[in-house]
Amino acid sequence: MDRRKVLAAIFWVLDNGAKWKDLPRHFGSRSAVHAYFQRWTQEGVFENIMRDAGLLVEERGGYRLYECFVDATFSKARGGGDGVGVTKAGKGVKIMILVDARGLPVAVTTGSASPHESTLVQGLFDFMLSTDTPTRIIGDKAYDSDALDEDLDDECIEMIAPHRKNRKPENITQDGRQLRRYKRRWTAERTISWFQNFRRLCIRYEKSITLFQGFLHLGCSIILLKQVYG
Repeated sequence: MDRRKVLAAIFWVLDNGAKWKDLPRHFGSRSAVHAYFQRWTQEGVFENIMRDAGLLVEERGGYRLYECFVDATFSKARGGGDGVGVTKAGKGVKIMILVDARGLPVAVTTGSASPHESTLVQGLFDFMLSTDTPTRIIGDKAYDSDALDEDLDDECIEMIAPHRKNRKPENITQDGRQLRRYKRRWTAERTISWFQNFRRLCIRYEKSITLFQGFLHLGCSIILLKQVYG
């Protein structure tokens, strides 16, 4: 098959969120397109494209890591498969996103929806697209964790998150000056909305979490390349 046509078909699935069986016939054989997608994902092609896009961002002005924001979004898993967790919202996976001050993805990863979000932050550092580490990370109340604060402090990263209601007064670690930065947490929510424009990331049909990550890496690459080339 013409590989340009294969890429166009993969982009179509990512954008429309349809199943492979619904791929329009003018793209060619559905099974052949899916086979290409599986092979390229397993060979790390889409992850390499994402990392190269991150390097381009650094070369064209760089990430603004003085203030990063972390958040997560839930994606339902209709077909089950590996890496799926059970929550009140049903079975699915979490997409964890770390963005810089402009909302550009610095790290993305996906995993089971069952673990608490505060325990998944460290996993983001395995997918960093920048050679530097952030100065501070800002999150919502879900990231109010003494254990997370200590882990990030060991890496010279400040964690800023509003305290939960059950936090005892003697254990308060945040003050008003730090929490002023929390008002800009909409930056991460806007980036999540960019990801959700790719309808395939809203519902996971793949049995394999690796294939779902392929779509995630491709979506992240598009967002970064739009920043570079406009």
